Amino acid sequence: MVKAIVMGAAGRMGGRIISLIAGTDGIELAGAVEKRGHDLIGHDVGDFLGLGKTGVLLEDELAACARKGDVVIDFTHREATIDNLRTAADNGTAIVIGTTGLSAVDTEELATVAPNTRCVFAPNMSVGVNVMFKVLENVSSILGSDYDVEIVEAHHNQKKDAPSGTAVKMAQIIADSLNRDLDRVAVYGRQGMIGARTGEEIGIQTVRAGDIVGEHTVLFGGMGERLEFIHRAHSRDNFAKGAIRAALWIVNQPKGLYDMQDVLGLKGN
Repeated sequence: MVKAIVMGAAGRMGGRIISLIAGTDGIELAGAVEKRGHDLIGHDVGDFLGLGKTGVLLEDELAACARKGDVVIDFTHREATIDNLRTAADNGTAIVIGTTGLSAVDTEELATVAPNTRCVFAPNMSVGVNVMFKVLENVSSILGSDYDVEIVEAHHNQKKDAPSGTAVKMAQIIADSLNRDLDRVAVYGRQGMIGARTGEEIGIQTVRAGDIVGEHTVLFGGMGERLEFIHRAHSRDNFAKGAIRAALWIVNQPKGLYDMQDVLGLKGN
């Protein structure tokens, strides 16, 4: 039985992960953590999630419970995530990270620390999105430079980072497949007399509205035709299920930094 510790346990994503763990074979909740000062610290997580008594009390630091679990699941925010990664590594605990909005410095720190433990890091844990990543790699290599590439992502009005980590990942996959430098060719907005579109541009546009869970559209536009690939998330459960799948997988891997392509066995296919 894999023992999991969930960060941000009183939040929307953390709560769904805990609820789904309760109904998943082979994994159980061993710890739950929230930020210091949270009103629910010390309460049984089952009470505020409607699960009944679980015997797991909400704590305010990972260090206090890190050795209770085999794997940490973290969908929090960039500063907390890097600290949690260090704590997991110090305690020999595996970690699954789905946090987005990491800075370049954060990403460098993650790449340095993660190999000291077992870590899955992915901007999107959805199985469907990760299959789409693989499709985009193949499609862009086939179409080449004859098709313009545009990415449009839409999320709820409370999402803090833009564009989404998923949209950036899609753009990076396509850029790599087309041998382009994303830092040079990415266009994140257009306004005014900008002139004709260049052939190498990869457009990444952002929508924030209402309660949209997540939608990503990738358009390949050629002369006389276009191809569109769309992923729509209808609830957060697909991310939570992917994270649980990653948690079950990572505990049996050697030390290293992995992503969902590794978890799903898509690399090299």
